[in-house]
Amino acid sequence: MHLDTGLCHCFDDPANCVITCACPCITFGQVAEIVSRGSKSCFSRGLLYGVLLGFTGCACFYSFLYRSELRGQYDLEEEPCNDYLVHFCCCPLALCQDYRDLKNRGFDMEIGWEANMDRQKRGVAMMPIVIPGMTR
Repeated sequence: MHLDTGLCHCFDDPANCVITCACPCITFGQVAEIVSRGSKSCFSRGLLYGVLLGFTGCACFYSFLYRSELRGQYDLEEEPCNDYLVHFCCCPLALCQDYRDLKNRGFDMEIGWEANMDRQKRGVAMMPIVIPGMTR
């Protein structure tokens, strides 16, 4: 299988595109929290990404690991090339693609892992709402 969206389809989600261009640590933190299934917080991963980006300029050495983990979780092919090269050459595009792919898989990227799991549990446990029909 392939990632659901193309690498250059950033404008499919213009709000995320702007956020990622202005502050990629936010998008990375959101992706990292979902990919790590809540074991790493959005804030801690985003902060670490920001520090790496600020001091080394090469946060791609870190971010590509989460893309690889995402591919492993969903059995996705490594394309258009090696995960490291995608993040090294076009990190903002890769972050947007990872974000869109998780969003397309049903995750609300803004609420984090725990809230997504709570939402899924409520969806399974809730009784359907039945609207009464016409009465005579």
